[in-house]
Amino acid sequence: MSPFLGEVIGTMILIIFGGGVVGGVVLNKSKAQNSGWIVITMGWGFAVAFGAYAVGSVSGAHLNPAVTIGFASIGEFPWADVPAYVAAQIIGAFIGATIVWLYYYPHWKATEDQGAKLVVFSTDPAIPHTPSNLISEVLGTAILVFGLLSIGANEFTEGLNPIIVGFFITAIGLSLGGTTGYAINPARDLGPRIAHFLLPIAGKGTSNWKYAWIPVVGPILGGVLGAQFHQALFVSGSINALYILIGVLAVIVLIARVSNTKRVVHTNSTHLNEG
Repeated sequence: MSPFLGEVIGTMILIIFGGGVVGGVVLNKSKAQNSGWIVITMGWGFAVAFGAYAVGSVSGAHLNPAVTIGFASIGEFPWADVPAYVAAQIIGAFIGATIVWLYYYPHWKATEDQGAKLVVFSTDPAIPHTPSNLISEVLGTAILVFGLLSIGANEFTEGLNPIIVGFFITAIGLSLGGTTGYAINPARDLGPRIAHFLLPIAGKGTSNWKYAWIPVVGPILGGVLGAQFHQALFVSGSINALYILIGVLAVIVLIARVSNTKRVVHTNSTHLNEG
């Protein structure tokens, strides 16, 4: 099997289990309906683990363009192979989403909530707020790639790495997934969103393309940042990366504080004028 096909199959498995668990939780008349967020995060964790077990020896089981690009940015993966890997991941995600659609075929008609149908395929924010949503995806993916590189630096009993990564994905979902649904993977969101757009899903509604760029751009930026941060701290041994992180956080806090102050002043002025 070629690495390209490996990424197709691995990402397909990822989406079958990941999209499948969301479908079970949110679609009407599923026996797993309303089983909750912990079930979803565990399902996604196992989805990553079993996708990695299936093709890890073939392609390295990136299953995620943010991982591929992040690794390439620090020389851990050849840039020449990036386009093929990304294409394979999107194709695999599309195929996996199509299988999920077929598996839950009668449940689409039984479910009136269009938003519930969409989240089986792709992510959406709990509170739509573009800067915050983008930051969530950037930080979540930065932590993902930083963690993957950290896990890879440790020695485990042979064959345990994928399950450790699966638990790591579960931890990200439990702790950081509540804001945007933690796409942290452009292929995981884009491939199934295209499937949602193209498939004849009963009463499906919009595919929310207005939001679709965030779970693509955010994870790519986060993947590069996470890889670079790990490289600077653990490989180059430079503490400057930590100073830069502190500086960036300080700027964000300052901007947020100034913005909030202006909003309060504007609101107070409006009330005074109305009075």
